[in-house]
Amino acid sequence: MAQTYEINLVDLCEKFRSEDCCRAYLEKLRWPEGVECPRCGCKTVSRIHDRDQFDCDSCRYQFSVTAGTIMQDTKLPLWKWFLAVYMIVESKKGISANQLKRTLGVTYKTAWYLCHRIRKALEGQHSYLDGVIEMDSTFIGGRSPGKQGNKDNKAMITGAVERGGDVRISVQGEGGGESVKRLRSFIEAHIAEGAMLYTDEAPAYKSATGNRSRETVEHKLNKWVRGDVNTNGIEGVWSLFKRSVIGSYHKVSIKHLQAYLDEFEFRFNNRDNAFIFRDAMKHLVSAENVEYKDLVA
Repeated sequence: MAQTYEINLVDLCEKFRSEDCCRAYLEKLRWPEGVECPRCGCKTVSRIHDRDQFDCDSCRYQFSVTAGTIMQDTKLPLWKWFLAVYMIVESKKGISANQLKRTLGVTYKTAWYLCHRIRKALEGQHSYLDGVIEMDSTFIGGRSPGKQGNKDNKAMITGAVERGGDVRISVQGEGGGESVKRLRSFIEAHIAEGAMLYTDEAPAYKSATGNRSRETVEHKLNKWVRGDVNTNGIEGVWSLFKRSVIGSYHKVSIKHLQAYLDEFEFRFNNRDNAFIFRDAMKHLVSAENVEYKDLVA
């Protein structure tokens, strides 16, 4: 049975065809129980209709629905924000800033900044993974001169996926291999103590898993499955992300790699969520702004 989604592209264009429609939607998401002052929390506010703002009756702070959010002080029409969010969360392999530039009719700088602000909003705190967890590391980056498999010009990322559930991915650094310290830090941050880990035979796992149970598959001996033990799920995650890099982004810098992973993680973890657009917009109205100068510093 096909899944019914909350909104499609046609609905988006019809529902959010004006700034007033967009502001009303953001207001409902941000303050479901009524508008309140972001400075003092007072719920007694007056509307300034001709300026699309509110005036707090207590502290006299004047604010808009985007004040203090990732969209604060934006000069871009809100409907373009909505369209960008929709395209990012609904594109299985992501969408490049160049594609958004062409679709929205903006400059590349504007599209690039818009993408990174949305990625920043989509990052968040997560609960621990539990049950059967597949874990692996891979390398992202360009080729280096020298022998095949040289990893000096690549960034290592580590990921864990709960069978039938969510994924957690983190950049571990440039070059080199899996270290006990890196793996232990990742495991302690994302995986419950009672979980069962399925990994390859990398020796670093022996000291990094703590009291968690662990089963292995011997990839070096070309053994990929041992009964129920395999890492095919996390390998599929790597395949999908690398196709995003190759097909959509073409290349990513290690400086911003975690931001791309956060976007991918949100999209993957909401792959069966019929309300993925609404939930993404909730992130936007609760996330603090990030300035362009900080992104390029």
